[in-house]
Formats: sequence, C-alpha cells, structure tokens
Amino acid sequence: MTPAPLPADEDERLNALRALLLLDTPPEERFDRLARFAAEQLGTPIALLTLVDGQRQWFKSRVGLDATETPREISFCGHAILKDELFVVEDASSDPRFSDNPLVTGDPHIRFYAGAPLSAPGGHHIGTLCVIDTVPRTLGRVERSILDALRRLANETLAGQEGEE
Repeated sequence: MTPAPLPADEDERLNALRALLLLDTPPEERFDRLARFAAEQLGTPIALLTLVDGQRQWFKSRVGLDATETPREISFCGHAILKDELFVVEDASSDPRFSDNPLVTGDPHIRFYAGAPLSAPGGHHIGTLCVIDTVPRTLGRVERSILDALRRLANETLAGQEGEE
C-alpha cells in the first residue's frame, strides 16, 4: 500500500477546510443529494462526499457505507486531492498502490474508485466527491462528465459555505 504524499499546500489546505466549519457536522440534504445522484447516475453502490483532514477522511455525505470516517493513510481520496482532474482506479486489487489496502482486502472490498477533487473557495483541494464499486470497471466519457458536473455543483455549494455558522 502506498499512502498519498501530503500536498505542498497542506497547512493552507487544512486551514481552508476548517474555515468551512463542516467537519463533524450532521448530514445535510444539499450534500446528500449530490452523493445520491452520483451513485444513481454512475451505477455504483457507494458514493461519498469526503473531507480530508490531517489524520482522516471524514464523510460529510455517504451512500452505501456505514463508516463515517477512515484513516487518511489508507484513503483513496488522499491521492485524489493531489491533482485537479478526476482520479480513477479501475481495479484496486491489481494496482500496486492499493492492492494490500485494508479497504480493498476487507470491507468495503473496493475494486473501482473514481474521485473528483473538491475545492474550498481559495482553490485548495479539501476532499472529493467519489464513487466506489466492488467490481472492477471503467469510467466512460459521459460518466466522467457527470462526475465532473457534480463536482462543480459541490464546489458551488462549498463556496457558499465559508464562514457560515
């Protein structure tokens, strides 16, 4: 397993994440709607709106997963926040970065992951909107467009969030 390196802007990224005042807050329909739609439109059993904190990935919204967080060191989302584009793993069991990851070898038995990085208003990547499947698969052009459009909606929602109480 290869844990993701920390982004170069990690301190600023964490400050931007905390400024949103979303960590450890109750579920909200505006975020749950995005996760449900992602799962439905992309045909995956799991969809998450994930916020990547210093030591964990915390799920602001989740479909198909009971856990509310997992350690950052085993997260797929920690890799996804390093780039601007979608991060796709078609078969985690054959990817050397993830093949021995406990999220692959045990519950929820991740095989496919696609994560769209989410940005705080200042542009720092603070999490992902991601879809997960228990079987390997690819993400076609239309599916990529859907996930990217949902990411833009999530970013617009986050932009209206900063400093709200």
